[in-house]
Amino acid sequence: MLQLKDLSFRRGPNRLLEASTLTVYPGWRVGLVGANGCGKSSLFALLRDELHADTGEVVIPAGWEIAHVAQHTPDTDRPAIEFALDGDRELRRLQSELAEAEAAGEGLRQAELHGRLESIGAYEAESRAARLLHGLGFAPGDERRPVNSYSGGWRMRLALARTLMCRSDLLLLDEPTNHLDLDAVIWLEGWLKAYPGTLLLISHDRDFLDAVVGHTLHLEHQRLTLYTGNYSAFERQRAERLAQQQAAYVRQQREIAHMHSFVERFRAKATKARQAQSRLKALERMELIAPAHIDSPFRFGFEPAENLPRPLLRLDEAVAGYGERPILDGVGFSLDPGDRIGLLGRNGAGKSTLIKLLAGTLPLQSGRCERAQDLKIGYFAQHQLDQLRPDDSPLAHLRRLDPQATEQALRDYLGGFGFAGDRALEPVAPLSGGEKARLVLALIIRQRPNLLLLDEPTNHLDLEMRQALAEALQEFDGALVLVSHDRHLLRVTSDDLWLVDGGAVRPFDGDLDDYPAWLAGRQFQDEQKGSTAGPSERGGERKQQRRQAAEARKALQPLRTREKTLERRLGELGERRAALEQELTAPELYEPAAKDRLLTLLAEQRQLQADLDATETAWLEVCEAIEQFQTDDA
Repeated sequence: MLQLKDLSFRRGPNRLLEASTLTVYPGWRVGLVGANGCGKSSLFALLRDELHADTGEVVIPAGWEIAHVAQHTPDTDRPAIEFALDGDRELRRLQSELAEAEAAGEGLRQAELHGRLESIGAYEAESRAARLLHGLGFAPGDERRPVNSYSGGWRMRLALARTLMCRSDLLLLDEPTNHLDLDAVIWLEGWLKAYPGTLLLISHDRDFLDAVVGHTLHLEHQRLTLYTGNYSAFERQRAERLAQQQAAYVRQQREIAHMHSFVERFRAKATKARQAQSRLKALERMELIAPAHIDSPFRFGFEPAENLPRPLLRLDEAVAGYGERPILDGVGFSLDPGDRIGLLGRNGAGKSTLIKLLAGTLPLQSGRCERAQDLKIGYFAQHQLDQLRPDDSPLAHLRRLDPQATEQALRDYLGGFGFAGDRALEPVAPLSGGEKARLVLALIIRQRPNLLLLDEPTNHLDLEMRQALAEALQEFDGALVLVSHDRHLLRVTSDDLWLVDGGAVRPFDGDLDDYPAWLAGRQFQDEQKGSTAGPSERGGERKQQRRQAAEARKALQPLRTREKTLERRLGELGERRAALEQELTAPELYEPAAKDRLLTLLAEQRQLQADLDATETAWLEVCEAIEQFQTDDA
């Protein structure tokens, strides 16, 4: 079993965990939740032995194989399937030993190694790796493409496949759904349900947590609290505990007030002085109960739209795509105020293409698009994070939108999105991906749109912000079209589900719970179709795929160059951070004589972390741009 015994640790000046004890039994699937910045990822680094506790100990059974997703994928021309197979370390070790035995002509050793390879399923390993890649969204044939031909988002999927390939005893997954579409999320959910080892999972996707975990571990106020049940069960239990805590707090406050009143009335009277002193001592001994605070740090909503024309927008026989190849063909519908549409469809089917067409950023190839005169669109997509001015503050961005508003009104508004106090005046560059997404949403909402187009708005957002967004969208009086892998957001904000498939857009016959069955049926149809295709037809398709891949690589070269530059910079900053953290462990630094040196190092650490965050955000944005290009090209 995995155990934490009286564990305390800090990162720099911040204490993340204080005297915490935990036992996780083999086979448990545990969701780790808590506010952003509370130390969830640092706890994972502690379990991987990359960080070390200040006090206490971590006990992991000897011989346990631990698997986690690497943050960066190497720039290699090895085929994707070989990269995934590398995740099975025992397989690769035995294969290497077999090659040495064959070179040395050691027949007995070869026979022994072949037996061990067979016992671990080595001869089915490539098939297993191919199934993993296909489940994560890779098309048949993609497994032979080199790793460096993929964008950053697809490389993250490769890294996940490599991790799942490991026959691990303990699996650590930190936000594994961030770069996945809904199809891949559903597949991963099923895979994790069947995983036989011990799972620790960080996720902000409540439906994903509900489906996968059987225990929920909450990190709050430097303490770990383990709840039995999935995320929804955790919310109920925590709400009950907080309600009890609040009731106890109110009772205690009444008792304290009564004691203070007695002391003030009788402290000067000789006959009551001893009783007054007794109550004062009781107050000193009393363990104060903290009030329960469960309010979200985010508070915002949509102002009523200035105009709500009907229809807001109408498509008729619309054809759209990229180059000469249409993605959508013959699409027709209208959007009216109050329409709330969630888009479903497989990766590459055209969901983002439809959103771009509605937003006006992708022209029609044929057909008609009629827009109301008073149409005002609020469009959210990941590439819009790049359009923020890095040297400007959130307040400066908002002031450009609303120059007539007072500074206090703008700052109050930004406070509802988590930019309170001086945070509203800091430059955008060092903000995390989630913070930038919050700012873009704040700017969109401020414009009072009557048509909202949201393409994966929850990437990088934590649970509290996702819930606040869901509540705000429920009150929105315009039309909403939403693409999201967050099924909870789709459920609570969408009245109708539309399916994008085969170039068409039509109502989906079912609800979100029916969608996995539709996916399975569609996959079966594709497999049947592929098995009946003739050799010449398949060969022509492969030739066309290779030509398109070559054209895409040429067009993506500038982004690839930028991606590599940022990866090198991340490596340099990471090395310096590791060296700095090592310096900060020196006991002599905390002597009074070394105070200036300590302050200098801490200041450097803060700046280094800001540089790392900014560089990582830039890298993620470039990766998103590459991924978006490739998705559109698909």
